Amino acid sequence: MITPMRVFVLLFNARTENEGIHTIRVGDRNKVLMFESEDDAARFALMLEAQDFPTPTVEALDSEEVKEFCQSAGYDWEIVPENESLAIPPEINVEETDWQPESDEDVAEETLPRNQESQEKSELSDSELDSIRRKLEGLL
Repeated sequence: MITPMRVFVLLFNARTENEGIHTIRVGDRNKVLMFESEDDAARFALMLEAQDFPTPTVEALDSEEVKEFCQSAGYDWEIVPENESLAIPPEINVEETDWQPESDEDVAEETLPRNQESQEKSELSDSELDSIRRKLEGLL
């Protein structure tokens, strides 16, 4: 029997009726990234945000549940090992998503206060931020 593993995925509008999972497009297929490390998933989420994506939520899920979802939705999946060179979001993004960003009113109830959000973002070291910045600039 395969032992289930906890992985981290990126969700938009988490725990709402309008929830969506982040996928990348590979050819004509969608692929869900399952991160072994919560920190790696959070860094990837920050890079998405830098590309003007709505802010995703990092959620811990059982890898088998994610695989079952992918099979039912016709998606591929990939496990991103911890401490592997960090995947960079594709430069080109789909124009339309299967979910819609929530209105500012809906999001206001779920977001962190600004000062707490700033504190969480500052947990990345300056060298990590510089590295992310260089990778993003390399995309331009």
